[in-house]
Formats: sequence, C-alpha cells, structure tokens
Amino acid sequence: MKKTLQAVIDRHAAGQADRVFLVDPEYDRELSFGQLKENVSSIRHGLQRMGLPAGAKVAFLLDNGYWTAQLFVGVMAAGRVIVPLNAVAGTRQLEHVLGHSDAEAVFVSETYRERLTELIAAVDRDIRVIPLDDENGPQWPDEAGNTGIDPDAESEESDAALLLYTSGSTGLPKGAVISQRAIVSGGENVALGHQLTVDDRALCVLPIYHINGAMVTVAAPLVSGSSVVMPSRFRASRYWQLVVDHHCTWSSIVPTIIKYLLDRAPQEPFEFGNDERLAAFRFGRSASAPLPAVVLKQWEDTFHVPMIETLGLTETAGTVSTNPMPPRPRKPGSVGLAYGNEIRVVDETDQECPPLQSGELVIRGDNVLDYYYKNPEATEGAFLGEWFRTGDLGQKDEEGYLYITGRLKELIIRGGENIAPREIDDVLYKHDAILEAAAVGVDDDNYGQEVVACVVVRDGYQATEEELKTFCEQAVGSVKCPKTIYFLDDLPKGPSGKIQRLKLPDIINAL
Repeated sequence: MKKTLQAVIDRHAAGQADRVFLVDPEYDRELSFGQLKENVSSIRHGLQRMGLPAGAKVAFLLDNGYWTAQLFVGVMAAGRVIVPLNAVAGTRQLEHVLGHSDAEAVFVSETYRERLTELIAAVDRDIRVIPLDDENGPQWPDEAGNTGIDPDAESEESDAALLLYTSGSTGLPKGAVISQRAIVSGGENVALGHQLTVDDRALCVLPIYHINGAMVTVAAPLVSGSSVVMPSRFRASRYWQLVVDHHCTWSSIVPTIIKYLLDRAPQEPFEFGNDERLAAFRFGRSASAPLPAVVLKQWEDTFHVPMIETLGLTETAGTVSTNPMPPRPRKPGSVGLAYGNEIRVVDETDQECPPLQSGELVIRGDNVLDYYYKNPEATEGAFLGEWFRTGDLGQKDEEGYLYITGRLKELIIRGGENIAPREIDDVLYKHDAILEAAAVGVDDDNYGQEVVACVVVRDGYQATEEELKTFCEQAVGSVKCPKTIYFLDDLPKGPSGKIQRLKLPDIINAL
C-alpha cells in the first residue's frame, strides 16, 4: 500500500465506508470513513480556491474536536503541510512558529481569534485567516474565479505532510518536517505495538497540536481502520464516563493525567475491576514523561487495567518503543521493545553498547523526520548516518527491553560524576508525601554542578527538606543526593504534561 494519507483514506472508504472513524461526544455526532473522504475532498477544494498550492504551509489554532481532527488529517491528505499551533504556548513561541514556518493561512476558532490577530500583527507577512465554527466547520472566504492553481497531483510518500515544532525547553523551538511516509509509518507502529484492530476505539484527551495526541490517537486509528472519541479537552470528571458511553478500548495519557485520575478514583460511580460497563477497556498507555513505578502500580491496583509504558518523540512521528501487550511480559520502568523501527544504544565513539551499558539512543526507520525546517545545522547534528540522535540516554537489558536513564542535555555532571536526574526523581516519588519531583543540576564553584531537586507535596501531607534528603541519601548515596530541595506549588510543564526540567534553574534563581 502506498504510504500517503489519501491512500489510507481511500482504502478504508472503499472497504468500510460506513464504519465510524470519529466520534464527537460534545455535539453527539459521528463521522464515517466514507464521510471523511468526502470532507477531505472539500478541504482540498477550499484550499485550491484560496490559491494555496500543494506544499503550502497551513496552520491551525484550535482545541481538539470534530473539525480539528478532520482538518489535521485533511490538510495533509490534500498535499499541504499542516502546522499545529500550541494553544497554551507563550506569545514569543507562537510568533516564532508563525513567522518561521512560512504559514500562509491559519484555521482558528472564535476562542483564539483575538489572540491570533495579535500574533499575525507581529509577523511581517500576510497570513490568511479561516474561521472555524465548531458545529459547521471551516468558513471558507468567498473566492471568485480561477485562482490559477492547477489540479493537485497525487501526493508522494516523500512529500512533507507535518511541520511540528518541538517544545522549546532549551530556547526557540525547532520545526520537525515529517513526511507522508513517516505519518503513516508512525500510525502503523502504534497499531502494531498495541495490536489495534478495526474494533478498537481510542479516547483522545491529549491535544493534537502535540505529537502524542496527533499520531497515537488520530493517525493510529486512521491507519488501522479503527475509531477515536475526541472531546475538546481532558476533564478528569468525564474520563471514565466517556469510556463507558462510547465503548472505548484504550487511551493514551501522561503521568500528570494518571495522577489526576487516581486522585478522583474514590469519587467515581464505577466498581473498577468488576463493572461490565468497563469490560471493553483493555489498556491505558503512558507516554511523554517517565512513569514512576509506584504510580504504575497504583493505577493497576485501582483500575485493574494494564498501563503500557512507551517511548515516542516528535522527530519520530510518535511511538518508537512500547512494552508488549499482555500476555507477553511487561517490565515496569522499561519503555519496552522497538516496533516498526530500529533502536540502538551507542557510546561516545558511536559504537553500539552491549546490554546493561548506558549510552545515547539512536533510531532508524520510515517514521523518522526528514529534516529541521530552515535549520541545516540542527539537521546535520541530529543524524549519525541514517540514524537519528535522540538525545535520550538509556540502556537495553539482555532481552532487548529499553530503559531510559535521562537526557544528554539534562545530565548532571558533579565533580566528573555523571548523574541521571531520573534516578533521583524515582526515589523522591517513592516518598508518600511527594506528588511531583524533578532533579536538576545547578552551577557550583567546587564541583562544576551540584544536584538540587524541586518537589510538590501532596495535599494533606507534610515533609521537611532534611527528611527528604535523608530519604534520598539512603537510596542513592551522598554524591547523588540533592544538596538543596525546593518546595514549589507546581512544576513547569509542556502541553503534553511533561515536566520541563530545564526551566527549573531559572525558577530556582528567582526564589
């Protein structure tokens, strides 16, 4: 099968036109694969009438929803490049993305219309605005006559489809250019790893301007011929009711959401583990941030549903590895095995490491990005031949299961000792009083860097700095034990719920 979005849609529309692809729980409506094909055709014609040629960059500033999902898929299927805008990003970041991406048009809801107007004013370029009505879809401008755009040629697998900017935790974000082939391959990898069939139904509560929501719970159902339920945003009070009402079989979430659901569990009207209404829900999926072993156990003890730990990146169109589905063995703390791509662990000389030796993860596969947009230096530095350098540190065990130990840029080097911050995080999470934790290195005259940690204490609990330092020292020793522990109300996070560790030094300096 040709690996383009249009080819995928055509195949499903021909073989299962009436099968539901998308469920909108807020307007109580469904979209079949046949209707998806028709609406994608309308999106293509709308873009043509506006004079936007194949390959043009088209952005959106929208919450999740019925039309957002269709525009995300439809713009790519129509041979244009979709540029998702992070609705909760700062003004500086959004101005950078709008300007850097060369976006020629933006779909926007009334919610964000005023903000978009301000952003466009700061960009020295004409950008067309296409309002989106939640109920009726895009409000195409009245364009008369021939725009001069030739009929679109069929997209090729190598054509750019998605321009998605990284979180920018170390500065202005980089734009990852992801091809049609990579989008389809990324969806296939998720479907393969999680054994998705046409009978599966995902609950999408992560924003699709993030790679996790976009690839895992939109592209994977699309490629596998299954379906997705898409509310506008996550609400802990609605999560399990949506699962029941729409017969969802799985969901991709992040550790922050897992904790919200655990905290709310006593208020739920369901008897988890013994409620037929939840019998179809076969697994949860954790990604975007490390899941402490203690939290994984709490989830499975509370909800009686497996939680599958995974690894994915923007640059790899989502998932690269996952713990196998039951009955195959899962290993808590591991992000599992590679599915649909190859993963190696390499040392400082770029030689593959033996089992149990830590090094940098490099990835090869059809799902890997082509390049960083207008950034040849970053592109050159990101590749080792055909292999993409992730910047993640990890190791494999004797059976090939992968364990993440940290990030190269997050690595704390204290007096020549390399310290993976996650090792300290995991210890702190084992303390009953700790809700969130993140270790980080700060400049030190004696050691180059010193280890510190930032924590958030659970409601109703107390903990002292000395108590936590003693707790850590007993587990990791004095060298890795945080010199100082800072108590914060919240830790900085990206849209996926991932803690932005590299922002912590600035927060600490401001205290």
